[in-house]
Amino acid sequence: MKKIVLRLAAIVILCLVSCKEESKEDKKEVKTNTTKIVSAENKNLNISLLLDLSDRINPEKYPNSTMDFYKRDVAYIKSVSEAFITHLQNKKVRSINDKIQLYFDPEPGNQNINALSQSLRYEINRSNVSLDLLEEMKQAYATKPAKIYELAIKDNAYVGSDTWRFFKNKINDFCILEDHRNILIILTDGYIYHKNTQLKEDHLTSYLTPQLIRQNKLNDKNWKEKLTAQNFGFIAANENLAQLEILVLGINPDKKNPYEEDVIHKYWNDWFRQMKVGQSEIKTAILPSNMDKIIKDFILQ
Repeated sequence: MKKIVLRLAAIVILCLVSCKEESKEDKKEVKTNTTKIVSAENKNLNISLLLDLSDRINPEKYPNSTMDFYKRDVAYIKSVSEAFITHLQNKKVRSINDKIQLYFDPEPGNQNINALSQSLRYEINRSNVSLDLLEEMKQAYATKPAKIYELAIKDNAYVGSDTWRFFKNKINDFCILEDHRNILIILTDGYIYHKNTQLKEDHLTSYLTPQLIRQNKLNDKNWKEKLTAQNFGFIAANENLAQLEILVLGINPDKKNPYEEDVIHKYWNDWFRQMKVGQSEIKTAILPSNMDKIIKDFILQ
């Protein structure tokens, strides 16, 4: 009788241990599945393009014998759209939930420009995705951005770029979605100026111009020491942009200052760090054939 009791006790203990191990495995599997789901959700892209339509795009004021700067912008935008379409083509239909859109600040007075930008907003999901829609988007991004720049140049009504105000008042609402990989592409020469946004807090400003760089004497080999010691830079326009990645394209420094490009990069990098931007890269206005891979690698990483 005693032997029978001992055998029964051993069986009970084995069952309990087995159940416990199964429970651990169940918990482990649930955790693994959750990780996979979150990872899949994060692959949804939300791409925003912010265009600087200031006089930097004027081919008469800033001519370039190799390629006009506004034409470089147009080609960069095309590369962004191609990366977005490639991303969609590599997804399963049921998981598609991706967006791409285009913004300006300030908004142009020309209603045709605003209508064109509106037509470049696409929200692709499992309900509307099709080969025809992808082809429509491909053609739209291959032709309409050029029309936007041509209209802006023809209007000759350059009012500057209020990029700082966009970061303060609009970026959270316009460019950040939950459960998406949020990417902002900024097309700019690196300078920021708008007549209605000229804020200054000690040596921090909401704007950056060649004149300001010269005024602050950041045009010699000691520029970095001066900038750091006197705390020159942008005023932080936001507190936490950890859910946003930013790619800045088209930096075009004043050639009269050999250190201008370094100063511009320092201003922008420090600014992004202040605002806790998730990831960022800043690129000079190189030819589109060389920029294409940079853009696609950033978006499709």
